[in-house]
Parts: sequence; C-alpha cells; structure tokens
Amino acid sequence: MLRSLQQLPADPILGLSAACRADPNPGKVDLTVGIYMDEAGVCPVFEAIQMAQRALVEEEVTKAYLPAAGDESFNTGLQRLVLGEGSAALLEGRVSSIQTPGGCGALRIGAEIVHAAAPDARVWVSDPTWPVHIPLLGSVGLEFRTYNYYDPATHGVNFDAMVEDLKNAVAGDVVLLHGCCHNPCGADLTLPQWGVIAEMAERQGFTPFVDFAYQGLGDGLEEDAAGLRLLVSRLPEVIVAASCSKNFGLYRERVGAAIFVCSDAANARAILSQSQAAARRVYSMPPAQGALLAGRVLSDDRLGAIWRTELSAMCQRINGLRSDLRRALEAQCGGDFAFIEREKGMFSFLGLSAEQAQRLRHEHSVYMLDSSRINVAGVNARNIGYIAESVAKVL
Repeated sequence: MLRSLQQLPADPILGLSAACRADPNPGKVDLTVGIYMDEAGVCPVFEAIQMAQRALVEEEVTKAYLPAAGDESFNTGLQRLVLGEGSAALLEGRVSSIQTPGGCGALRIGAEIVHAAAPDARVWVSDPTWPVHIPLLGSVGLEFRTYNYYDPATHGVNFDAMVEDLKNAVAGDVVLLHGCCHNPCGADLTLPQWGVIAEMAERQGFTPFVDFAYQGLGDGLEEDAAGLRLLVSRLPEVIVAASCSKNFGLYRERVGAAIFVCSDAANARAILSQSQAAARRVYSMPPAQGALLAGRVLSDDRLGAIWRTELSAMCQRINGLRSDLRRALEAQCGGDFAFIEREKGMFSFLGLSAEQAQRLRHEHSVYMLDSSRINVAGVNARNIGYIAESVAKVL
C-alpha cells in the first residue's frame, strides 16, 4: 500500500531554510522562516517564560491531561489580551475559546466550526496570504475565493480593489483577515479601513475570521488589536485564531487558541461544545507545557509586566531594523526603499524578481523566498551590510 505514494517536494519555506543550513558558506544569511531572532541570530527565550518555567517545574505534581478546552488561566488571559479587558463581548459572556496546538490548530478548529455550521461556506483569502492558510482551512472541504490585497507598485494595500472584491462576499461566507503584521507582505489595514470592513460585514452578513499571530510585534499590544476589537464591537460573530508562538516565543511548544465571539452566551456555550468535539476528532487533547507557561505570565502581574517590557523591546528592535535596512539598501542600491519602514511586523517583499532572489541564494548565500519575502528579524548588525551589497549586485 505505502509503496504507491511518491516523495513530495520540500515545503517552499522550510526547504529553503534546510538548504541554508546545508550551505557551507560561513557568511550565509537565512531570511526565510518567520522566527524572531535576536542580534546574535538566536531565537531567545523570554525571561518571563523562564521564570514561569522554573516555578512550574517546582510546583507541578501531575502530567494528567488538561481539560478538553485547555488551561483555564491561559484561555481567560488570552481572551482578555486579544479582546481587551473592557470588551463588551467578554462582559456579556458571548465569548468562548479552546486552547489549540498553535495558531495552526486554531485555524483548523475554526475551519471545523465553519464547516459544521455551513458546509457550503466560501472562505475569502487575501492575495497574497500565508501559504498554509488554504491547506489548513481547506482540509475540512471549504471552498475558497481570493480578494485583492497587496499592490506591488506601491508596496501597500490596494484597498479599493479589496473592497470591490469583497462586495461579492455574502451571508454565510467567511472573510479571512490578518489581524496585524500581514504575512507575507507586512502591509496592514488602517483603523478607518477596518471600519469599512466592519460596515461591509454588517451590511452583507459575512463573518470575519481573523488570524492574529503577531500581536505586539507591529506597534504594540493594544495598537495591534485595534482593528480586530473594532470588528468585535460592531458584529455579532467574529472568529479569531490566536497564536503565542511569536509574542511569547513559544514556537516549539505549540500554543494557541480559537476564540469565538458569538451572538449570545447560549451560543457561546454551544460553540465551545462543538469546538471540543472537533478537537477530539483532530488531536484529542491539548498540549500542556506552553499553555501553562503563558497562562502563568498572563495571570501574574509581575511576570506580565516583565513580559510586556520584553515584548516591547522586541517590537522596537524590529522597527529599528526596518529603518536600518532601508538606509542600507538605499545607500547600496539607490532607489526608494521607504516602504520597508511603513510596513509592520517581521515580513517584507523587497520587490525583486524570482530570478534575482535565486541569484542571491546561489551566488551570495542570502536566502529569501522567490517572491523576495524576507524575515526582517533575520537581519542584524553583522549581516545587514552584506545583505545590501548582495541585493545591489543582483539588481
């Protein structure tokens, strides 16, 4: 039976990262996988997480399963972090959530709920979007449509074209939105533009599904959540896939949550039961370690303050790297790279052709996707000059 299966090509992102690791060039630069790295090129462990981990090791007395919905402190804390302490939806009991294996698990559980409620639902995804969105949501059998989002000429959001496309979204459809720090382009909606999307959802009846993987890495925890919270304040239903991989540094721990804002408390309880049943089918029980750590940080004032300071410093460093990279590229290449500073989060399209991106890999060991998407957090003081020089050579 198994012999009938053929070897598949490497993942377009993970495969390039593996090629970079195998590259013998000591000056190689990996700008592929979306992981935050510090100035030393290391994905660091937050001090707040280390403190929580030490306390957990000392106090933990069991390795029994977590409840089906996950750790209560984690779920409660993440709901407040994402929706805001004063969220009317929270105060009215219209919110339920389930801990998931990372943001990917949250997307999958959200897709399971959409399919259970409306098997013929169409999911509208941005062009471009994170490559794993369609496999994750499509695995339950949902149908897809795309809407215009990124304009390569301006390196920004083509909002007029986005609105025109989304005029075709109807009641029963789902519109997948990036909450902040758009992956892969880094171009985000403004708050007035979020207001337009909210008005369209009210009028047309579609349901927003917000992938919220980078809260705190754009402008700040509160600022990055402003658009999502605007939707929640105006709409009866919003689905959120939240991740703690980036803003807590818990990549390998796989920590996330599917959050459902519902029309009333009874519906929120019903959706929680549906989510638990879906999770039982997909992965059975949630992993504990990462959620217990994040839950401690979110429920402890001291740990929370330390974490917020660390996250703010990370955000400031990324924005500083954007400024530094712009200056370095303009000095080496000429031209206008101001768009890099206008973008948010870890990602940017440099505007190179696929051939130029391939030359960077093969001739200079600077690894980026063929789309020229880079992870800005892979830039540091040691490699920024080499990156700019290499880009200039292929332009």
